Amino acid sequence: MTGGCLCGAVRFAVDGPLRPVVACHCGQCRRMSGNYVAATLAPRDTVSVQGEVRWYRSSDSAHRGFCPVCGSNLFWDGPGTHLSIMAGALDRPTGLKLKGHIFCADKGDWYDIEGSAPQKPGAHLDFTTQVPT
Repeated sequence: MTGGCLCGAVRFAVDGPLRPVVACHCGQCRRMSGNYVAATLAPRDTVSVQGEVRWYRSSDSAHRGFCPVCGSNLFWDGPGTHLSIMAGALDRPTGLKLKGHIFCADKGDWYDIEGSAPQKPGAHLDFTTQVPT
């Protein structure tokens, strides 16, 4: 699987399986993206990056990677051995499916969450800790 930013200054490849996509509606994701974030996940050691990624420490336990040229939101890196990858940055076709929504209690007040994917009010371990095999 490959992907990159809007301007092409950052490209990445994932050599291994990806977790299904999880949509996060938390306040940080809303502010970082302008809406909610949809991300997949891969073991950090399976992701290779070409180009410069800038990192912003968004909390005590995580930082977010973006392209310093066009500002594309690319990665969320927190504790553990896996790296979250913004699903919209992946080249198509991805073959991925939406697993569900987290932090729905924090979602923006301008939209409704549509569809049948499960919705959780906050963090949910079944969504965020299940890793690809």
